[in-house]
Amino acid sequence: MSSGDSRTEHTPVSDRILDPMTEMDAVSLRVGDLETMSSFYANALALEPIEERARGAEVHRVLGRGLTPMVRLISTPGLPPVDPRQAGLFHTAFLFDNAPDLAAVVLRAAQDHRGTFTGSSDHLVSEAFYFTDPEGNGLELYVDRDRSEWRYEYGELQMSTLYLDPNAYLRQHLDENRLATAAQAAGRVGHVHLQVGDIPTARAFYIDALGFETTVGSYPGALFASAGGYHHHIAMNTWNSGGAGPRAASLGLGDVAVTVPGREDLDALVSRLRHHRLPFSDDGRSVVVLDPWGTQVTVGLPGADVDEVLSR
Repeated sequence: MSSGDSRTEHTPVSDRILDPMTEMDAVSLRVGDLETMSSFYANALALEPIEERARGAEVHRVLGRGLTPMVRLISTPGLPPVDPRQAGLFHTAFLFDNAPDLAAVVLRAAQDHRGTFTGSSDHLVSEAFYFTDPEGNGLELYVDRDRSEWRYEYGELQMSTLYLDPNAYLRQHLDENRLATAAQAAGRVGHVHLQVGDIPTARAFYIDALGFETTVGSYPGALFASAGGYHHHIAMNTWNSGGAGPRAASLGLGDVAVTVPGREDLDALVSRLRHHRLPFSDDGRSVVVLDPWGTQVTVGLPGADVDEVLSR
């Protein structure tokens, strides 16, 4: 997968931060109604089932575009529903290559009434549309502006939340051919936005220990961070979850997946985790660690096949 940057070489900067070529991978969601959720993601986002597997009483199903996994649904119907006030997922952000591809999936999502349209914004670095899925998980569908258009002040990336007229956007960019062939267009997880209990604790984990770098630290109640200068691969906010403690078992976010270029990147991560005295597991191809609220984060090597995604 690519985050829109033309670099192809592995260019490590420091053992203290993640490699510039770090990217996000398929997000895992625990769901109560696997068939409804699968049908929603297939219809609204034009994702296709890639593989599924039973693990005990659970069924794991991976959906994506082509060979790119984008979401893993884990059927766990006995769990309580998503609590919007606890730590966990704010939204999974699916990135598309261009405005016509984005417009096609936005229209599909808007026409599927099992989900809910919650808004649209021009963030200066991107244009984004927001929905919730049938079980209350947040979704962002977005396209990036070219990096040459991004602006910085005093070393901080400038992002905002400006009104974006969804109907005008669709009138300008919707292409009937793209709409008919939406499932064939590229798509990927561009970033993941989390709900956390407090920002300083989130910073200590996601930046000091995992190795992301702050891109926007002045936005009220939120922190945005990335690798390689992207606007953000990970974001954390306290808008609904301020003061939240460890997550209770529930439907919703199951795993946040990050991909790094090589084993040396995992070795550097292991060193950071040990320095911060954080427990983790390491199977050689991936390192798994829990954030301070119990959200599982998997940092793995590229080229993970569906079997690896299903085993997380």
